Amino acid sequence: MTKWTAAELPDLTGRTAVVTGATGGIGLITARELAGAGARVVLAVRDTGKGAKVARAMAGDTQVRRLDVSSLDSVRAFAGAWTGDINILVNNAGIMQVPLAYTADGFESQAATNYFGPFALTNLLLPHITDRVVTVSSQLHRRGQVRTDDLNWRARRYSPTTAYCDSKLDVTLFAIELDRRLAASGSRVRSLLAHPGIAATNLTSHVGGFPGFMSRAMRFMTNDAEIGALSTLFAAVEDLPGGSYVGPSGVGGIKGHPAVGKPSRAALDPDTARALWTATAELTGTGAQPAPNRS
Repeated sequence: MTKWTAAELPDLTGRTAVVTGATGGIGLITARELAGAGARVVLAVRDTGKGAKVARAMAGDTQVRRLDVSSLDSVRAFAGAWTGDINILVNNAGIMQVPLAYTADGFESQAATNYFGPFALTNLLLPHITDRVVTVSSQLHRRGQVRTDDLNWRARRYSPTTAYCDSKLDVTLFAIELDRRLAASGSRVRSLLAHPGIAATNLTSHVGGFPGFMSRAMRFMTNDAEIGALSTLFAAVEDLPGGSYVGPSGVGGIKGHPAVGKPSRAALDPDTARALWTATAELTGTGAQPAPNRS
């Protein structure tokens, strides 16, 4: 089987992509490669100074706009200021295994960044999206559980690892449910998922013993950031069915070049997805309306 690389990106001239969390790691590489292929790329980032520095080092048409996906005010401001079409939205920004903290909206910080923010941003931008939404998941969604009665860790003893896994299952359920709703509305817009396997990026640089793959002795089992970003790029440009789950083709989806795989059984449960959507729409004040028909 041919190993897909960024050299196979098509000409993206005339297309617009928004990439969240594009100042480092997989987001930076995704933005750089899309811009290099001719797309107009908007780096949607929390630190615009850092974003501007990153953008100056990229070839192609880039723009930096402020977006803190953990803040509903910031998400609403970004979406409210948007005009024109978005061909590709990449929900990439994320945090991993951080101490318990709550945002100004009262959301647990990992849930806010990894799930609530992408949910709200996508729903608010949907009237502008013409082609696809790519949401970055994780193989650790397989260890997550859905707690619609306690999405923000008010009733449970907090675990940084469990909170991360739960947030990634939540966002995986969301992306697949979004595709169901888009298809039901007759829209041609697709929602897809990508994950990098176990990638050595700044997201995992602070992680200690769990899952243990980041130690120097185990680096041979991981993708570097350049290879890890290929799954996102593949999902962003290839002609794939909505709901596709793209990740490394190696054993366990940990390492390798991109291929279409399968998420967990829990992530495919439509009843759980609908319940989660309803709870999230109430908490964020977004997503209550049907998906727009962009045919």
